[in-house]
Amino acid sequence: MKRRRFLHRIGSILAVLGVTETEWLTLGNRYYQALAQPSPRKLALLIGINQYPKIPALSGCLTDVELQKELLIHRFGFQGSDILTLTEEQASREFIEAAFLDRLGKQAKSGDVVVFHFSGYGSRVKLETSPDIIQNALVTANVNQESQDEKIVNYILEETLLLLLRSLSTDQVTAVLDTSYDAPSTVIGLKTRTLQDSGAKLAAGELDFLQQLKTQKLSSTPIVLAATSEPKQPAREGLFSGFSAGLFTYALTQYLWEFTPATKIQVAFSHVENSLSKLGSKQQPALLSSQKNSDITSLLPEGTIGAEGAVSDIQEDGKTVNLWLAGLPPQVLLYYGVNSRFTLETTEQLILRSRNGLTAKAHISQIKGANSLQIGQLIQEAVRVLPRNINLIIALDTGLERIERVDATSAFAAFPRVSIVVAGEKPADYIFGKLQEIPSRYGLFSLGGELISNTTGEVGEAVKLTVQKLAPKLSTLLAAKLWRLTENQGSSRLALKATLEIISGISPRVVMQRETVRGLKTETSIKKSLSTPIVPIGSRMQYRVENQSDRPVYLILLGLNNNHTAVTFYSWETPQESNAADTKPILKEVVIAPGETLTLPQVNPASQWVISEPVSECEQQLIFSPVSFSGTLTALNTAKYSASEQRPIGPLLNSLDVAQALLQDLHNASALQTEMSSTAADSYIWDVNHWASLSFSFQVVETTR
Repeated sequence: MKRRRFLHRIGSILAVLGVTETEWLTLGNRYYQALAQPSPRKLALLIGINQYPKIPALSGCLTDVELQKELLIHRFGFQGSDILTLTEEQASREFIEAAFLDRLGKQAKSGDVVVFHFSGYGSRVKLETSPDIIQNALVTANVNQESQDEKIVNYILEETLLLLLRSLSTDQVTAVLDTSYDAPSTVIGLKTRTLQDSGAKLAAGELDFLQQLKTQKLSSTPIVLAATSEPKQPAREGLFSGFSAGLFTYALTQYLWEFTPATKIQVAFSHVENSLSKLGSKQQPALLSSQKNSDITSLLPEGTIGAEGAVSDIQEDGKTVNLWLAGLPPQVLLYYGVNSRFTLETTEQLILRSRNGLTAKAHISQIKGANSLQIGQLIQEAVRVLPRNINLIIALDTGLERIERVDATSAFAAFPRVSIVVAGEKPADYIFGKLQEIPSRYGLFSLGGELISNTTGEVGEAVKLTVQKLAPKLSTLLAAKLWRLTENQGSSRLALKATLEIISGISPRVVMQRETVRGLKTETSIKKSLSTPIVPIGSRMQYRVENQSDRPVYLILLGLNNNHTAVTFYSWETPQESNAADTKPILKEVVIAPGETLTLPQVNPASQWVISEPVSECEQQLIFSPVSFSGTLTALNTAKYSASEQRPIGPLLNSLDVAQALLQDLHNASALQTEMSSTAADSYIWDVNHWASLSFSFQVVETTR
């Protein structure tokens, strides 16, 4: 977001918080500080509302509360007795405000840590005292007052909440708001947490309470993390493997599980926004601070490690444990298979036996000590097992007529690796529905309701014909789904760092950086990363890749431009033994020696990577292995490329073949195939010591003059 638009967005909030822009710019690292630094006490109030009277129910708000609670307990040392949750009918306006005053206001002392979380509907409301001003508000469980007048609503104004946060005696206050206020224009896609403004009046009790707060001493300067940064951006919730959750809450808590200790709050938001994009939503979270990056590693508890989850219970036999797996990447969890393995801090290995959503049962392979297994122990991924028969899942929009759904189902059935579900009933990757125009056409949409370009049919075109034309696009989207399953920046034990740079002047300008924090010998401070990396058209780009491991590593780059066109990195080489003018270049493997740094592409005029039009969003995956990607290279070499296409980063013509070969190469690199031979027949087995996959997303924009 541009600085001017950003300041306009938060201007009213800053006014309520009573801080100037200059003061606010010093607060950016306080979210981690609030969660992680040692303190006399850590208190939390977590609110989640799915069921509202006379309003369509939400699905993921109670899961959000659970996600946040488990994170606070297992990752940041909160005591369960110091976390108060108000859910469903408990979360009335009166109860929320009373709990805030009694639980937080009276108990929090100077230096204590306070976390407030809200998941539920947001809306906008006019005040009788200022009819020209529309204010943001949180919709509580008792939406309307108990009087017969349904035009009076029991909302909590955003202004009220901010004043409550400011009234606390401690300066270590963080609020996470997974809600939004303006109703979206689109009706296709994931469920949104925005309630249309009905023109109702705010309850008098809320206005009186607001006036009381304005007379109190306000000393705290809280940090507010919001699910969206733009007024018209809706906060969305997704349907996952056996559960629903707010996309923002899930992405944020997953990052904090897997990647702490982190060094920069801006780096966290870069990861969170990347996850939101892969989950089908363009919502951009907002940290109400735009300060420069600052190092916060020293604020984290000593010995803090990243993890994919924790032991939540131990069975009576002492060999079976229940696991909480909120640290796994969301796109991976759906397919996380039996016989996947985790290691405990005490080095015992857990073998996954069953999984239901975020919870799982595992068998401990060996016990080294009688007291070595404890509830709350963190677990780290060791072996990832995924099924080979993964399909692209298309949801049919509920706005389609019955005969349209029947025709679409029949047409999609002709594709061998495509499954059909009803939107909102099961997890999906994309949605097939109608464009909001008259006369309408059919098209393919992201889960966030964004139309995938080049997927629309003609006006009056039959459903089956539109679907048939999607064949190349569906193949590309399935390929991207497969290579996204390799993401393991948090768990990989290969020591690698990759930096995306714009070549400019004397020294390159860093756009963003990714590194395998568990693999690096000495964790480094990530100095540069933007929540929304911007790259102007015409920029000369490169990756700078550092191999800090003790083994050579091979590299493959795969990606999507604007979420629909596949690209890859080609390392072209002209055979030396032939001088014939018509000798065609061939592809060679990219390998980086131990301790070496490689720029990709090599810096010379013949191999420049220049960002060209059109404006788009780009997502690229850098995948590494200490074993050759021989199958992937063979698949790349089978495509027929013209001389004009022989660029360092260019179109990937046979994306699905390449993606499948890549997954098999990673499987072949695993050292556990013999030991797990029974699993290998119908699954991919990947060892975290033998692969790393780093994800980069950036937006291409027109050059500003």
